[in-house]
Amino acid sequence: MNVHRLARLAVCSTLVLSQLGHAAVDTVDRIVAVVNRGVITAQELDARVESIKGNLQAQKIAAPPQDVLRQQVLERMITEQVQLQYAGNVGIRIDDNQLERAVARIAEQNKLSVPAFRQELGKQGISWATFREEIRNEITLSRLKQREIDAKIVVTDSEIDEAIKLAEGKQQVEYELAHILVSLPENASAEVIAQKRARINAARDEINAGKDFGAVAAVYSNAQDATKGGQLGWRAAGSLPPAVAGLLSQLKQGEITDIIRSPAGFHLMKLLDKRSKTEQEIVEQNHVRHILIKVNEVVSDDDARQKIAQLRDRILRGTRFEEVAKAFSEDGSAAKGGDLGWVNPGETVPEFEQAMNALKPGELSQPVRSPFGYHLITVLERRKQDVTQERARYRVGMEIRQRKTEEQYDDWVRQLRDKAFVSIRLKDQ
Repeated sequence: MNVHRLARLAVCSTLVLSQLGHAAVDTVDRIVAVVNRGVITAQELDARVESIKGNLQAQKIAAPPQDVLRQQVLERMITEQVQLQYAGNVGIRIDDNQLERAVARIAEQNKLSVPAFRQELGKQGISWATFREEIRNEITLSRLKQREIDAKIVVTDSEIDEAIKLAEGKQQVEYELAHILVSLPENASAEVIAQKRARINAARDEINAGKDFGAVAAVYSNAQDATKGGQLGWRAAGSLPPAVAGLLSQLKQGEITDIIRSPAGFHLMKLLDKRSKTEQEIVEQNHVRHILIKVNEVVSDDDARQKIAQLRDRILRGTRFEEVAKAFSEDGSAAKGGDLGWVNPGETVPEFEQAMNALKPGELSQPVRSPFGYHLITVLERRKQDVTQERARYRVGMEIRQRKTEEQYDDWVRQLRDKAFVSIRLKDQ
């Protein structure tokens, strides 16, 4: 188990009730886009448009004209469907057990039981079946990104050393950003490049004329966050391309960059806020061992749960934990008896961390389900530790990884979209 990858299950932590909403659609259904062998219908598009209009309203961002918004949302749905089709082709499946756990987590984050959460969605006109499928799709896309991009990113010690050397004596800065992306297809012609450049220029002109950045993003941006006002959240300077970080360092709060050209297209970025991080970091660390039985296309959830229960019984009968881990664990730590070393807060997924923190040193956990499968966990020791330097190095490594991941993912999605057969019938009557 790569503990850094365990930190990923963002899809289930970002959904809140205020961002969900589907209006009833009375339109006679028709096909508005053909995507390879799949289709997108007018009712599906209208439902998504109404949901996004609700999101924009909640953020107090003026929605674009209806025809512009429909076009933007349709393109986003096409990109999603291309990825979902690819995920199906490579065998990524989210079974009902995995989906139920994700829904339960979302309900818990909204401080509701699952039945109460379902009832609340119903009050907002949200179909339970539609909501579940949207969550299934979000998890599928997250797993696809892990498989195709995250797992293939390599950050070397020399890259981290070089970044730390360049940052010596400089204040560590984080930026809160919004952006607009006008994407370019691969091997775009000079004519297409000129058209895209004119589009980003038009977006900049509207912003300079005083129009709200979020509203402009909703109209012009091709990024997946366009209908959220282009909000990127907080980004460490080291996670951004050096040229972009250099531009941001010269901006005052509320200002925008010049137009930036990247392999993905043309960008405008707005600096919403910035902050520095220089404080000492002292955390509680756990020295932990674990055993992992994975759930996948071959091993069902029930089979994995039964096997991990059998291994727990074996340990309780006197077999040493590390011997069982070496023989049966399906994690990279198996050769070390399941020893993960000293684990910092936030380096494992919530399910793992919650179970780990609840254990007394020497205690054996019950079977713990995570996105990776079933775990047995035991904490060997706990300690308070000054991790300022360690965290700095870890942070730099993660910033480099994030930058590489975003660049490669954007490029991969663009290529996948360009290769797909897409027929848009939005204007057909």
